[in-house]
Amino acid sequence: MSLFKAASTVSLLTLVSRITGLLRDLLMASVFGVNGLTDAFNVAFRIPNLLRRLFAEGAFSQAFVPVLARSRASVGDAATRTLIDAVATALAGVLLLISVPGIIAAPLLVWALASGLEPASLDAGVLMTRWMFPYIACMSLVALSAGVLNTWRHFAVPAATPVLLNLAMIVAAWLGAPWFGRLGIEPIYAMAAGVMAGGVLQLAVQVPALARLGLLPRIGLSLARMRAAWRDAGVRQVLGLMLPALLGVGVAQLSLLINTQIASHLAVGSVTWLFYADRLMEFPTALLGVALGVVLTPQLAAARASGDAARYSYMLDWGLRLVVLLALPCAVALGVFATPLMAALFHHGRFSGTDVERSAFALAMYGIGLVGLVAVKVLAPGYYASLDIRTPVRIAVAVLLITQLFNVLFVPFLQHAALTLSIGLGALVNALWLLVGLVRRGHYRPGPGWRRFGAQTVAASALLGAFLLWAARHFDWLHLPTWPRVGLLAGVLALAALIYFGALAATGLRLRQLLRR
Repeated sequence: MSLFKAASTVSLLTLVSRITGLLRDLLMASVFGVNGLTDAFNVAFRIPNLLRRLFAEGAFSQAFVPVLARSRASVGDAATRTLIDAVATALAGVLLLISVPGIIAAPLLVWALASGLEPASLDAGVLMTRWMFPYIACMSLVALSAGVLNTWRHFAVPAATPVLLNLAMIVAAWLGAPWFGRLGIEPIYAMAAGVMAGGVLQLAVQVPALARLGLLPRIGLSLARMRAAWRDAGVRQVLGLMLPALLGVGVAQLSLLINTQIASHLAVGSVTWLFYADRLMEFPTALLGVALGVVLTPQLAAARASGDAARYSYMLDWGLRLVVLLALPCAVALGVFATPLMAALFHHGRFSGTDVERSAFALAMYGIGLVGLVAVKVLAPGYYASLDIRTPVRIAVAVLLITQLFNVLFVPFLQHAALTLSIGLGALVNALWLLVGLVRRGHYRPGPGWRRFGAQTVAASALLGAFLLWAARHFDWLHLPTWPRVGLLAGVLALAALIYFGALAATGLRLRQLLRR
């Protein structure tokens, strides 16, 4: 499977995931609106998500996938299966150790993340955190399974599994919330039950895919098996890489924690406004950055293991060109078209016009740093492939400090939107720092034609931005009926895409040749 075809597969399935996630958020906005209890749910859901990104998809994946890819390239499939069993056994032991203390410590976790919540919201957040904390165990095992499947170039199942979480939460909001209400239980608690159901479903769907490849891990929970797993050289290598990776991912999650804490002390609803801005920002970052990172990481690691420096540099160059080609117009769209996006998608039921405007303000600030947010997903694997996790960690620590400096400067003036602006500016600094490091080490050598390619994409993005700015001001997006508003949004975005790619073609950019490089 070619890199582009693999990335397209992941991106398409990620799009399905994001669409179902958007439907989930539309339903939640309509059913629950924006209030203290929605803030509580978003805080409670953020805790297992934070730990998932910290331990599972974050530090664990960054350490496990390069080691797995190198093992397969150097010693073959049979020895690598032994490594998978050992890592799975060690991971299961860790999950058993953290689950119970995490449930007990829920009040401390919620207070640390959002001490500014009202007392009733804090209590609700604690209860929902306890319901959802085991989600981290499910997702850690899903991350292990996804790492194995992606290394064997089976990208479809890992990319499709998030759809199951979204479907479970849609059922929870649609059917579970009214049922909970009839039972005298606060309806928002149905969402916590939906999260846990989605976690179990995501784990269950991995099993047949691994079994078909003969890669289903054999997990041993006896003390003897646990000790043997921790003595395994591969496990020790993953652990050695995880420690600096944990610090790096922890820095990013600490930034999120600080931002949530700040938002909880601003106007009521600030946490939820940021949540909806995050949801739309994650469309381009997931479709582009995550898809490219998933595909490139094992391939870059294999190229480094075989000493193929030319292919390694070539893959990085290809990934960065796609980032510029696709992330730059998305950044422009978020910057000038945020209010129509929010209005068309979320202005229903209890989600008011004020909620639209304040969420859109935060989303527009994300647009400033979107290229950096996506580029980091391509550049960081360039270091992980060389088993160098320390350098991205050092950069992440410095960027955390820079981001908080931005918060000090901007929050008094921009309130909640300053938090997204600071994240975006920090991501631009992070991406530039990573890029300069790869070039200086000689690991990445930019291919020819970058200057012309950059001018073409900037010119086409400017034309797209002018059209979207006109559309944003010409139509009364907040007061149009729902379905005409959605139809108008689809038409405007389709025409914007035609303008962008038509402008690229007019400047002589051969898009098909670039994608098939």
